[in-house]
Amino acid sequence: MSSHPASSTTTSSSHPKIGWIGLGSMGQAMAINLQSHLSRINGPPLHFYNRTESRGQQLLELGAVQSSSIQELTVNIDICFISVSDDKAATSIIGSILEDATGSDENRLRGKIIVDTSTVHPDVSSWAQRELTAKGASFIASPVFGASPVAREGRLLFVVAGTNDAVKAIQPFLVGVMARKVLRLGEDAAQASLLKTAGNFLTAGLMELVAESLVFAEKTGIGNEALQSLIKEQYGDLPLAMSKRMTEGHYLPPRGERPWSDLGLALKDVGLGVDCAERAGTSLPVAEIALKHLGEARQYGDEVRRALDSSSMFGVLRESAGLGFESDVVRRRDRENET
Repeated sequence: MSSHPASSTTTSSSHPKIGWIGLGSMGQAMAINLQSHLSRINGPPLHFYNRTESRGQQLLELGAVQSSSIQELTVNIDICFISVSDDKAATSIIGSILEDATGSDENRLRGKIIVDTSTVHPDVSSWAQRELTAKGASFIASPVFGASPVAREGRLLFVVAGTNDAVKAIQPFLVGVMARKVLRLGEDAAQASLLKTAGNFLTAGLMELVAESLVFAEKTGIGNEALQSLIKEQYGDLPLAMSKRMTEGHYLPPRGERPWSDLGLALKDVGLGVDCAERAGTSLPVAEIALKHLGEARQYGDEVRRALDSSSMFGVLRESAGLGFESDVVRRRDRENET
């Protein structure tokens, strides 16, 4: 594809060319679902870039095209999705997209749409929207809710903020492909990041509450089975899924396996909520409790050299109650894996 304006492609064609940057657990799952969809509709293959090339092997097998650099990818697409772990990575990638879009190449980004599904500070989303708009591109902040198993199922919740035309252009690739539902949040990209931050706080707070309840149930003799029955009938699917995540041992994954949702990202995300609250003149005391327990979980993970899930405050609370960080389910599973 040439470097001429792509606006006519993204608005008039039913098959815009799509790119993907970032193949962590979440990004890889979303990209695979997107490439599978493009194959089904006979659309152009997904162009992708990832720093660790081997992460793209499954996409290659599905017919996607690997790019050697971010700039190469950007030239060949109309819409580009980004999925990375933090502010630094997102800023670096968007900076690379913006690079050299001046002088004789000043129209390189005109008409293109950049969609960031990462969880980043609202200031990063505002910066990206401002800088990309100045180059004639559109920016959509589109953070997602759901752990990697939900991403693999194509049932994430997308929170979307950006111009109406740009949002309309990406809609065919969301619900039924990567998402179960989309929450539209106006044109200010920072608002989507703020809502994701609020959601992360709710998730961490609920995770903390469920973990405390499970420890209470075990220590008092109620038992996890009875508590999970109550959670299912009275409180719904989300806390039930969190409870099972802990009781089934996913809070401490087997050695060498990736967690459903990385502990380091949870610390980053909850810390982001505390920072945004302070800047707004309020506080999140429950988030601070969750941060304390997540920090203690990270210390445990560093000591035993294992990757931990964002639900690993369960192990910390177990340990403080005299139950041990590792549950019977975890110990039994690990013994079986060793044989």
